[in-house]
Amino acid sequence: MNWVLLIIAGLFEVAFAACLGKAKEAKGVDVTYWYIGFLVCLAISMFLLVKVTKQLPIGTAYAVWTGIGAVGTVLVGILVFKEPATFWRLFFITTLIASIVGLKIVSH
Repeated sequence: MNWVLLIIAGLFEVAFAACLGKAKEAKGVDVTYWYIGFLVCLAISMFLLVKVTKQLPIGTAYAVWTGIGAVGTVLVGILVFKEPATFWRLFFITTLIASIVGLKIVSH
């Protein structure tokens, strides 16, 4: 269950990064809504991270959390914000995913 919560925490990290990106593009009162979304997602992500580190090693949990956030944010950048999807970006995102899976496999 802790691994599921960690994945959810990582997805909320992606969400708070996406909210920052959308706030940058927004105008008027919409900026405030995106920043509120950022704060809500940040709080949920941190709460879940704290919860899972009571059972999982902090080094592994933090690495997986940031890895999910990094991979997810790059994918959101490519799909939502039209950032370039170059070969090398995708190559290194793939190696990051392999590293996250590897940490999961070797963690007890």
